Amino acid sequence: MQTKRYSMMSEHELRIEISQLNDKAKKAEQLGMVNEFAVLERKIHMAKAYLLDPNQFIKGEVYEIEGDPGVKFHIHYMNGIFAWGIRDNGQNTEEGIPISLLKKQEA
Repeated sequence: MQTKRYSMMSEHELRIEISQLNDKAKKAEQLGMVNEFAVLERKIHMAKAYLLDPNQFIKGEVYEIEGDPGVKFHIHYMNGIFAWGIRDNGQNTEEGIPISLLKKQEA
């Protein structure tokens, strides 16, 4: 089965894909399929990232990470839909995360 890359999908196709992935994720969670749920959750975040404008995420800015309360993410640089930088959790390990996981800090 040939599937289309998220980067090649239209906004409408991405929204349909996200809806289908959400349905599959709910079913996997109900059935206790933890690994399958985690994979589907990652796919959802990747698809959502393609609906966002990477230019809205600025090098040097600090963002909150969805699902990781209290941890901030410092962007060093952008590469497509990924923000590369470090979390302020003391590990100082650079990582790339989809921009769909980032949200502006509330003042």
